[in-house]
Amino acid sequence: MRENIIAANWKMNHTTKELDEFFAKLLAAYKPREGVTVVVAPPACYLAQASKLAAKASKVFIAAQNMYFEAKGAFTGELSAAMLKDVGCKYVILGHSERRHIFGESDELIAKKVVAALAAGLTPILCIGELLQEREAGKTMDVNRRQMNAVLDKLDKEQMAKVVVAYEPVWAIGTGKTATREQAQEVHAQVRGIIADKFGKDVAAGITIQYGGSVKPDNVDDLMASPDIDGALVGGASLVADSFLSLVNFKKA
Repeated sequence: MRENIIAANWKMNHTTKELDEFFAKLLAAYKPREGVTVVVAPPACYLAQASKLAAKASKVFIAAQNMYFEAKGAFTGELSAAMLKDVGCKYVILGHSERRHIFGESDELIAKKVVAALAAGLTPILCIGELLQEREAGKTMDVNRRQMNAVLDKLDKEQMAKVVVAYEPVWAIGTGKTATREQAQEVHAQVRGIIADKFGKDVAAGITIQYGGSVKPDNVDDLMASPDIDGALVGGASLVADSFLSLVNFKKA
């Protein structure tokens, strides 16, 4: 049985006070569920603080929103995998569309980061997804296959089994638009097929593939009813504890 992972990507939001208030509400109401893992990715300056709070609950973990692939050196402003582990991170989000399209990160750079994260014992959440013009041009799977294969070509079977994939259509992130359940399921099944082609059906069947893109309490149950959707990577709806709890408590048929 694949683990369902509900992850909060706070991006550049919240302060120390807001983080404390969020976790106070989350931990007061949260009840662990079999087959469900909760992940919170605060801004980097709050990772240590968040890790201490998350440690008070079962199956709640902290993720970094990014990292660099080098172990150390003259890389001003960057954080290494070892540093993230040192402050309590278990996961790291890599290849998010904002990193790709705002900061210009290439498929090759993201692949190096995934390899470095795995080597350090972090679980990478590898984000993939197409732009609106790419979907309208019928290039959805060409884009996702390219982004996936850049990473898969650098991994072996054992490494791949430790990766989480997040399909995030860029046109649905922060826009209020959400891929329909059918659209999301179609891509998730195809992404699982890409993994199967490279590493076999058994490996592919065990990989958690999240959906991201305007996931909210009112659509999470519908999305999670899909056979190949194994959780969500959530932005705006994860900033408020009550809203995030609704996502964590999704119903899956």
